[in-house]
Amino acid sequence: MTDHLKREMKEALIRDAKTGGMSRRDFLTYSVAAGMSVSAASGLWTSDVSASTPERGGKFRIGVHDANTSDTHDPGTYLSVGQIQLAHTHRSYLTEITPENGLGPDMATEWSASPDAMEWTFKLAENATFHDGRKFMAKDAIASLNHHRGEESTSAAKALLDSVVDIKADGDHTIVMTLNQGFADLPWVMADYHLTMLPANDDGTIDWESGIGAGPYKIVGHEPGIGTELVRHDGWHREGAYFDSIEFIALNDPNARQTALITGDVDSITSVDLKTMALLQRNKNLVVDNVPSGSAITLPMFCDTAPFDNVDVRLALKYAIDRDDLVEKIMFGTATAGDDYHVSPGMPYAPTDIERRPYDPDKAMFHLKKAGLSSLDVSLSAADSVLPGAVDLVVLYSEHAKKAGINIKPVREANDGYWADVWMKKPWVFVKWGARPTPDNMLTLAYKDDAPWNESRWQNARFNELLLQAKAELNDTLRAEMYREMCMLARDDGGTVIPFFANFVYARNKNVAHSDSLSSAWENDGGRSTHRWWFTS
Repeated sequence: MTDHLKREMKEALIRDAKTGGMSRRDFLTYSVAAGMSVSAASGLWTSDVSASTPERGGKFRIGVHDANTSDTHDPGTYLSVGQIQLAHTHRSYLTEITPENGLGPDMATEWSASPDAMEWTFKLAENATFHDGRKFMAKDAIASLNHHRGEESTSAAKALLDSVVDIKADGDHTIVMTLNQGFADLPWVMADYHLTMLPANDDGTIDWESGIGAGPYKIVGHEPGIGTELVRHDGWHREGAYFDSIEFIALNDPNARQTALITGDVDSITSVDLKTMALLQRNKNLVVDNVPSGSAITLPMFCDTAPFDNVDVRLALKYAIDRDDLVEKIMFGTATAGDDYHVSPGMPYAPTDIERRPYDPDKAMFHLKKAGLSSLDVSLSAADSVLPGAVDLVVLYSEHAKKAGINIKPVREANDGYWADVWMKKPWVFVKWGARPTPDNMLTLAYKDDAPWNESRWQNARFNELLLQAKAELNDTLRAEMYREMCMLARDDGGTVIPFFANFVYARNKNVAHSDSLSSAWENDGGRSTHRWWFTS
């Protein structure tokens, strides 16, 4: 038997065993027949099969960062990591980002579009129920999406559905969405963490206050910014949800979070303090997951507020940052240096031919002089609850900028309430964005002129024109050219400095298992560890 054939047989045996189609005894028998020794086959079962076969039971305790007392159950206000993790646990969406970062079904089982992508049909799961026993119907999906639409909506996701002009039911388990232009990415948008499916009230609004959802677990106790207790929803319509119960514990302080993991008070944490990552990796009882992602660190400045209303000041600050130094010293290599446009290297249509802007204090001074300034004094706000090391990053950036005559004053903000009191309130702040699956999703949320989350208050007519054109463009080559031009506009005119795209680095006890792939959408497997992971015996 050739080595190639042996390898193929081994892979086939592992695949069959992982799906439960083979007992341990049969696995050992066939493995020996394929040329393995008994000891090798036994080791393979232990390392590759039994650890990857989901088991049911236990209470999964998660130490979560970025949890706030101001967090609410209104999906239109979802913002913090704590809200996002909880949302993917007690609520469901029409679609989901899979562990392989593809698009899969959730409350919708399938979808299709008209040739011009101006009409989309979503067929809904007929066996899905809410936590109070109500069946999920088309009227619930319509009300859930309409919560983010219309002139009176204050939802942060409103801009994502701007092109939707009508949503109608076609029977109890089908909805048809009509758009005012083609939108090729619409099914991807349905996985956005705001667009949860909730029960409809008689007046067409949704019941969000109760905390009811149709997700894998239902809430039995909740204190915003403190913690949440959940138990399995027996009426959940999908596979998974292997744990009996879930507990989220708010641990914004990175030292407290990691101590809780080491002492066994939690089974998983959503963010590792990178300064001590090596110590965790040496702990034989723990596993660190280091997942490359499109999660951007952004430093948005208000483009309508002095001194940031001058494009040369913005360019000076972009030339005054040493991104490679930040990746090495703050992120310990767990990031990819950025270049002031919010399309990560892993996204479709990402421009690969744009030369990254270098650290150049002389160029920074040149732009300061063009702005009529010999020096610059500005403040930059940050909180370590957003990213462990956020304040250290600002301090190191300030050292870079001094060589250009720029004095950046680091401002350490309170962890609790950062999103409510600092972000989009102060003129220059530190922000960590989760990864979005497509450029349109990201650019619509954060750069479109009237987007609720236009965090830099940037206005560029050409950018907005291209954004609308790209949504409807079905020719991939032309679409890529549009996104490239948008990236250049944001890079050279926009008000956001992007130091890097951060990996998601989180940790778990060694008895917590998951599949071979991890979603790069959010921490803890795209926020879905609670129904994708399990305890091993």
